[in-house]
Amino acid sequence: MTDLAPALAAAPAIAILRSHSPRHFAATADALHDAGIRAVEFTLTTPGVLDALREYAGSKPAGLALGAGTVMTPSDAARAVEAGATYLITPAVCPDVIREARRLAVPVLSGALTPSEIVAAWTEGATMVKLFPASTGGPEYLRAIRAPLPHIPLIPTGGIALDQAPAYLAAGASALGMGSPLVGDACEGGDLDALRERAATLLDGIRS
Repeated sequence: MTDLAPALAAAPAIAILRSHSPRHFAATADALHDAGIRAVEFTLTTPGVLDALREYAGSKPAGLALGAGTVMTPSDAARAVEAGATYLITPAVCPDVIREARRLAVPVLSGALTPSEIVAAWTEGATMVKLFPASTGGPEYLRAIRAPLPHIPLIPTGGIALDQAPAYLAAGASALGMGSPLVGDACEGGDLDALRERAATLLDGIRS
């Protein structure tokens, strides 16, 4: 799994960076790394993000796994990897993206919600499955899904509050995808010290 596996072993959370501009993505990712987060996702819905991804890939801290999110097509996947992404995340089951990621030899986290979608993504070759949107069913839904599918690593994402992280991990999450509850307004130039504090709160909850 290239650099993603050790990143999630160190801190089982992926920070999702999404905005109208990637201008502050590098500073946000650096602050997250300072606080102990070891995996970040630059979303392709952000205009100009591939240039930002390419630039940051050349200067990012050692040990930080840099991925691309909202990958919808094989060409998205190829361009993201060419720009420096070392793993890919889709919002839904996208078989052609999973196959392209396997061709490119990078991990791919496929979005899915129902048992049928989860099994389809895993059978197609997803490295892990992003349970999205996780807030639809909460930790109880994750626990119910894990019972018949314990072999599929699940990463709940979407609407997870910082104080809910321990419950999701106790329910069987392999890691968590964390967007605005963690990142806040940092991607718009917001307070990076506050971001570091939120990251510390998240990690403290995980470690407890």
